[in-house]
Amino acid sequence: METLYLLAETDVNQLEEVIRRVRAVPNVTEVEAVTGPFDLIVKVQAAHINEALDIVIHRIRRIPGVKSTETLVAVSGP
Repeated sequence: METLYLLAETDVNQLEEVIRRVRAVPNVTEVEAVTGPFDLIVKVQAAHINEALDIVIHRIRRIPGVKSTETLVAVSGP
C-alpha cells in the first residue's frame, strides 16, 4: 500500500465544500483542516504510487475551490 499526503490551499470561503468533496474521493482516508500556509492535509492510500498520484491530479486538483497543492510521498525507513 502506498501513502501520500496532499497539502492543499483553498479559495476563501470554500473550505467546507472542498472538504466535503475531497472526502468523497475514493482512496482518501483522512482529511483535516490545518493552520499555516495550507488549508488542508489529505491522506491518500492506493495499491500503487501511480494510482495515488492519478487521484491527486485527476480528482482532487480538479475540485472547484482547490487553488494549489503540494504532494508528499511517504517513504519507509530501512
